Amino acid sequence: MESRYLLLDGKKLFTGKPLIDVDNRTFRYGDGCFETLKVIAGQIPLFSFHIERLFFTLEQLDMAIPPHLSAQRLEQQILDLAAANGHASNARIRLTFFRGSGGLYDADAAFPHWLIQSWMGPEWTRTININGVDLGIYPDAGKSVDRFANLKSAQFLPYAMAARWAKRQHFNDAVVLNAHGRVADTTIANIFVLLEGSWRTPALSEGPINGVMRRFVIAEMRKRGIPVEESPITIEDLAAAQEIFLTNAISGIRWVKSLGDNQYTNSAAATVYQQLIVPLWKTP
Repeated sequence: MESRYLLLDGKKLFTGKPLIDVDNRTFRYGDGCFETLKVIAGQIPLFSFHIERLFFTLEQLDMAIPPHLSAQRLEQQILDLAAANGHASNARIRLTFFRGSGGLYDADAAFPHWLIQSWMGPEWTRTININGVDLGIYPDAGKSVDRFANLKSAQFLPYAMAARWAKRQHFNDAVVLNAHGRVADTTIANIFVLLEGSWRTPALSEGPINGVMRRFVIAEMRKRGIPVEESPITIEDLAAAQEIFLTNAISGIRWVKSLGDNQYTNSAAATVYQQLIVPLWKTP
């Protein structure tokens, strides 16, 4: 089902109409941030994690939270838009915050604008992927490791170019390395690697996006006594891994079938999916 409406600063508008001018700071400089959320049966899994990350990101980017925009109001706007577009059963939501128009040193408004968009989520995101993901390692970018590295900012160039490269190489996704040549994440997901009976994922100090699903999976694994650690991961670790899976808020967990000449199984990843993601996707 197509998206008929979007919300701009809380106002419902028809899609397909211009919303920003050529001086917009997000268009010019990537001065903004976004969240990607899932709606299932009129509910948003892990919404408290999303809102906590969003408000932290706004603070890091010197963006004040717009007046009267509480977490509860934002949640209701998301759900109302999904319902209006006929997506409430399984939606992918993009929530964008952007500062407005002007040059680098121009005075700008204290409060950013916010844009909510919804699309019908693919049916395959309701279950673990049948066909494993084919991964490549993007060779042309080293992601910086600084205070902004973990944010979902609108400055997304390494990921955008890695995604284009992956498509040309006929991969499903690409590993993005940090400035030290170690694993950060992939173009649309965080990465978990099974090595010697323990799951490992790059620490936030390695520069990955601080993924909501990553946070959930780590916490739930620790509750269940599943060995997991946040640590540096090298290209050699990827080659030596028994299994690899990817996490994001839309698909939960996707298992990786191959990376270069390396082939992987999915028995442990499938078990993690059944234990963690299946209960999360269930709704009352």
